Amino acid sequence: MTIAMLIPAAGVGSRMQADRPKQYLTLAHQTVLEHTAGKLLALPQARRLFLALSPNDPYFPTLSLAKDPRVCRVDGGAERADSVLAGLLAIDAEIFPWTLVHDAARPLVQPSDIQQLISTCLHSGTGGILASPVRDTMKRGVVQTQGPSLVAETVERRQLWHALTPQLFPTVLLRDALQRALAAGVAITDEASAMEWAGYPVQLIPGRADNLKITQPEDLALARFYLEQA
Repeated sequence: MTIAMLIPAAGVGSRMQADRPKQYLTLAHQTVLEHTAGKLLALPQARRLFLALSPNDPYFPTLSLAKDPRVCRVDGGAERADSVLAGLLAIDAEIFPWTLVHDAARPLVQPSDIQQLISTCLHSGTGGILASPVRDTMKRGVVQTQGPSLVAETVERRQLWHALTPQLFPTVLLRDALQRALAAGVAITDEASAMEWAGYPVQLIPGRADNLKITQPEDLALARFYLEQA
C-alpha cells in the first residue's frame, strides 16, 4: 500500500524563545526538521514526503533536504490543522490512499513504532495513532483570577493516553473530516480529533514515551541527551 508522508512545519514555535522556528534549531549537527524528515524518508514505504511550510520560510531552501526529489513543498496555514489540510489537498488520493502525518518537532520517533502503526492500520483498514499510556497522577485544575490554579479533582488515569504522532488515516476520509470540522469551527489539535468529531474510529497503538515533542527550551536538551545515548 502506498502511503504519503506529511509533516506540518509552518509554525513559529514562540514558546522556544529562539531566534528561529523550533524545527530549524540545531540538534546533533542537523536541524530538528532534518532529523524528523530523515526518520520518515528512511521508511521503505516512503515515496513522497509533503512538507507544509510557511510561504516565506527562509530556512528550508538552505537545507540539503530541499533538494531531495521525494520532498514536495506546499504552503502551510496559520494553524497546524490548516497546514495538514493544505498538504492533504496536494496529495493525490488515488496514488496515496493513506496519509501518515508526523509532527516536525518529534525527531526521536522510533522506526519500529512507525512500522507497528502502519502494519496495524493497514491490516485492519482503520486509522490510528501512536499513543503512550498516562503514568502520572492527573489533576483537573480550576483557574484563578489571581495566584496559581487550584486542584478541582483527581482524574482517573487508567483510560487516559498521551496522543503522539505519527497518525495514519485514509487520505480521503481525513481530508473530508478536517474540511468539515474546520468549516464548523471545531478546535482541531491533531488528526485524530478531526476523525473522532466526524464519527470515525481511531485505534490507539502503543508507542515509546521518549517520542517527545520539542516545545520548550528544556525539551531540546532532553532530545539531545536521548540522541547521544542512541
